[in-house]
Amino acid sequence: MRLVQTFIVALLGALGLTVHAADLAIGLAADVTSLDPHYHNLTPNNNIAQHVYGLLVQRNEKEQIEPGLATQWKTIDPTTWEFTLRKGVKFHDGSDFTAADVVASFNRIPKVVNSPSPFTAYTKQVTRIEVVDPHTIRFHTATPYPLMPSDLTQIAIISKSAESASTDDFNSGKAAIGTGPYKLVRYAKGDRIELARFDGWWGGKTPWERVTMRLLPQNASRVAALLAGDVSVIESVPTADIARLKQDKNLGLFRQVADRLIYIHLDSDRAVSPFVTDKDGRPLDRNPLRDARVRKALSKAIDRKTIIARVMEGEAVPAGQLVPDFLFGSTPNLKVENFDVDGAKKLLADAGWPNGFGVTLHTPNDRYVNDAKIAQAVAQMWTRLGIATKVTAMPSATYFPQATELKFSTILLGWSTGTGEASSSLKALLMT
Repeated sequence: MRLVQTFIVALLGALGLTVHAADLAIGLAADVTSLDPHYHNLTPNNNIAQHVYGLLVQRNEKEQIEPGLATQWKTIDPTTWEFTLRKGVKFHDGSDFTAADVVASFNRIPKVVNSPSPFTAYTKQVTRIEVVDPHTIRFHTATPYPLMPSDLTQIAIISKSAESASTDDFNSGKAAIGTGPYKLVRYAKGDRIELARFDGWWGGKTPWERVTMRLLPQNASRVAALLAGDVSVIESVPTADIARLKQDKNLGLFRQVADRLIYIHLDSDRAVSPFVTDKDGRPLDRNPLRDARVRKALSKAIDRKTIIARVMEGEAVPAGQLVPDFLFGSTPNLKVENFDVDGAKKLLADAGWPNGFGVTLHTPNDRYVNDAKIAQAVAQMWTRLGIATKVTAMPSATYFPQATELKFSTILLGWSTGTGEASSSLKALLMT
């Protein structure tokens, strides 16, 4: 299933405010786990990082690549990319941006301690970095690598002075020195991020002097903050509130099919899986999820259209592949799975499980829109198939470290295609 990203914006004129107001407050739905731009490849973290740090290559609102800290790039030979760096760029501390900062950023990424989702997927293709001069850098790869510019949209460039800094140093602000349009003022974990405009930004002065990102994971609190005027924008508008909020003339609603995929990871690797049991809850000595027919049956048993209509209230579309059809790398050959309970039962029987088995579906309850509700709906559908399914929902801060270590058997997750094309999802979700 693919989400529809929805934002509500308070219309400033209707609220008696000026469009030149110096401060902006935004209500965020998902927690930001760190301000270390190399610690956790997580969309909320990356969104904040791109206000503070620069990227060699940027993406516009249509996810097309465009120059950032690099003004142009080309291949020198089949295994060498050369990037020309923007001149005159300053870090927040007044130091000059040069190729040495790019080298420091690449060097740091594989060394970040306890990273739950590292950025090495976008750096490990580089076998050697060559500094030609302070504003020219070359990346050497073992084989031809056409996706280098796309991958660089994911690598935040830090100051070389912060190459050895810890994650705590970034969270405290000590090492949070970037070239982005905003400087970090304060990070209060679980509460807010405060940013101040960087007037020396190479892209020009931004409209807002100060921006406060308030972390409001509870739907009711986020909507209440908007209606009270405590924030001017909220993301991930609760689906149950959209119809009511659309009637408020002081608010503007903006919707767009997102690149976020909501999917279920199945433990198809281990011979015995920790949360796969018989229907009475006793451990099984073999893992039925290793059989492709069982996995296909679980997919066929999910009524995606019903989940979209009743759980998501129309704010999603069914997905048959990793990326939406408007991104490069999508294919018309991968169709949405048909809801077919009889076909699913036949597949189970053919795989030797005519009476089913038991599983526990683990899910976050505060990360994606209606995440726990989606899991409950899937569990009911699997149970009707004969797969006795329990749901265990937990806060994302507890959930993701365990999910990353594959401590569960069936896992509800989401993935946003960070590079704007299919390689991000393919590398992160499918490649060994």
